Amino acid sequence: MAPLEADGARPPSSGKRPATTPGSLAGFESLEQLLKEYVPSDKLEEALRVLHGSKSGKPVSELPLSEEVLSSAEKQDFDIQAYQFSAAAEQLRAPRVVRVGVVQNAIVLPTTAPYAKQRQAIFNRVKSIVEAAGAASVKILCLQEAWPMPFAFCTREREWSEFAESAETGPSTRFCQDLARKHNMVLVSPILERDEAHGGTIWNTAVVIGNNGNVIGKHRKNHIPRVGDFNESTYYLEGNTGHPVFETAFGKIAINICYGRHHPLNWMGFGLNGAEIVFNPSATVGELSEPMWSVEARNAAIANTYFVAAINRVGTETFPNAFTSGDGKGAHKDFGHFYGSSYFAGPDASRTPSLSRCRDGLMIADMDLNLCQQVKDKWGFRLTARYEMYAKLLSEYVKPDFVPQVIKDPSL
Repeated sequence: MAPLEADGARPPSSGKRPATTPGSLAGFESLEQLLKEYVPSDKLEEALRVLHGSKSGKPVSELPLSEEVLSSAEKQDFDIQAYQFSAAAEQLRAPRVVRVGVVQNAIVLPTTAPYAKQRQAIFNRVKSIVEAAGAASVKILCLQEAWPMPFAFCTREREWSEFAESAETGPSTRFCQDLARKHNMVLVSPILERDEAHGGTIWNTAVVIGNNGNVIGKHRKNHIPRVGDFNESTYYLEGNTGHPVFETAFGKIAINICYGRHHPLNWMGFGLNGAEIVFNPSATVGELSEPMWSVEARNAAIANTYFVAAINRVGTETFPNAFTSGDGKGAHKDFGHFYGSSYFAGPDASRTPSLSRCRDGLMIADMDLNLCQQVKDKWGFRLTARYEMYAKLLSEYVKPDFVPQVIKDPSL
C-alpha cells in the first residue's frame, strides 16, 4: 500500500498493468499513466495543458479524498479519481459547488449465467462503488448505459429483452431509490425500459431519481445507432421525450444517451433548455469510436457552456451464440473491448484525466456551476449565435423539395 501524502490522500497507483491485460494501452490503464511514465514532469505539464486544457494556466486540480474512500477503492479493486473545477469568485453570487460522480463497470458473471444472477451480481458490484461515492459526499451520480445487464444488443436475440423493466417501479429503480435516500444523492439510472402502458414497448431510458428517493422523471435515447455490431434497433427505436432538463436539489441536469453524442444539435437541445451538467452514459468499443471519445464530450461542453460527464462501460462481453455485423465481419461472439476511460469536461475547455481502460471506476469532481455563466459572459456564444438563421435553414432542409444553397463557379 502506497504511503499517504501530507494532505492525507493516497497518491495514485502507477497504472501499470501487464501488457497482456485486455484493454490496457501498451500495458497502462490510461493514456495519462503512459505519459506520466515516459515524459519528464516539466514537459508532461505542458503536454497535458494542450491535451486537457487548463484553468488559469494549470491542469484541473486533484481533489483530496478521505482514507476511508481510498481504502475502499483499493480493497475492492476499482479505479478512483477526483478533481475540482473552480470558478472565479463573484461579488454578488456565492459559489455553487456540487460534487458529481460517474461509475463505469464491467459485468460480473458470464453471459451464460441465469439472468437473475447476472443482474444481482451487477447490483452487488455497483452498490459497493455507489457506497464509496456516498462516503465521498457525491450529490449527483450517473451510472453507465444499460448498467444492470450485458450490452447484448449486438446479438439480435430477443431473449435479452427479459432485462427490460418499468422505469418507475422496476428492480433497478427500487435499488437506486434506496441508495439515493441513504446518501441524499440524485442518481441517474440508465436501463432497458419496458413501457407497459404502450403494449410492452422497449426503450433505452435514463431514470432520474431524486435525493429523497423519488422518481423525478425519465429520458429516452434520441438517436439509435445502425453501425457495426450495434444492432439496437432490433430492440428499441428513437425516443419520444425531447430534450428534458431535470431541476434537482443540486443543479439542472440532462442525459444525452450514448449515440446522441455524435449529434451536435442533440447536445444543443439540452443546452437551450438550461442544462448545467449533461451526462453521456455510453457503451462503446475501441475499434469503432475511440478516436472520437476524448473529443466529443469536450466539444459539447465548450459549444454549449455546460459541464459534460462522459461515461463508458469497461471489459469484453462474450455471448453464447455468434452474430454478424453490418460491416462485413465474420461471425463472432463479442463486441470488442469496452474501453472505459470515463471523464469530465468543463465549459472552459478544461477536462479531467480518464478513468482506467480496463477496470471498474468511480470519477468524482467538484463543479462550481457558476463557471457556466462566467464562460457564457466571456465568450458570448449565445449572444452571437444566429438561431433564427439556423431555424430557417432547418425548416427548409426538412422539406422534400429542399435545394442546397450552392454557388457554382461559372467557369466550370
